[in-house]
Amino acid sequence: MDNEKKRSASFSKGLLQSGELYQYVLETNVYPREPELLKELRDMTATHPRAIMATAPDAGQLIAMLLKLTNAKRTIEVGVFTGYSLLLTAFTIPEDGKIVAIDMNREAYEIGLPVIRKAGVENKIEFIESEALPPGNENGFDFAFIDADKINYWKYHERLMKLVKVGGIVVYDNTLWAGSVAMPEECTPEILREGRERTLEFNKLLAADPLVEISLAPLGDGITISRNNEVKQRVTKATIFIQMFGLGLSAASSLG
Repeated sequence: MDNEKKRSASFSKGLLQSGELYQYVLETNVYPREPELLKELRDMTATHPRAIMATAPDAGQLIAMLLKLTNAKRTIEVGVFTGYSLLLTAFTIPEDGKIVAIDMNREAYEIGLPVIRKAGVENKIEFIESEALPPGNENGFDFAFIDADKINYWKYHERLMKLVKVGGIVVYDNTLWAGSVAMPEECTPEILREGRERTLEFNKLLAADPLVEISLAPLGDGITISRNNEVKQRVTKATIFIQMFGLGLSAASSLG
């Protein structure tokens, strides 16, 4: 097994039952189209003790496709790690595009920063060392990618519904949590249990949210694509208005 295959075997988050099939997907569709500097950053990240936290390259390929399909220009990323998905986004958006990148730990970002600088795209990135999403910027983003602490995924979702424009896309990583979401609790390895519970809770809440359209793809460690649904938001706002107006009429009638 060559070094490329060893790295894939060691750090793969692919959920395909066949390792050979996943390797086929990577070697046929992903690696041949991966820019050299992205590959360099992926190789650097593979030696990191927490390399499993990196965005899977097949998931990254889908993110790049979504960015192009939506003509995204202004994006936000929560959870940066060494910056694989960040560099991928910077390569994909226009020259005057901007990325607000948020992570509570700058140390891992510094690992990938030399590659980002070599790529000449650092000017597109505003890195914020923080746990919180920025205030303001209502409807200011076309696209968001979330790969951060699972305990706060729903809080991020609620905030992003205001930050990302209607019709915009939010992508959530790790929504199948190494496949543990389909395991009985007693069969789940201890190391996965807390994340499994958080992920199950988030997936349930997101599936019940009437303001978004969603699709969960079994790429990488599970990637959920969420789109702000303009029609449903209008219907919801209209319903609230009618209810308030109706209550006002009822109150006026009772006073009369």
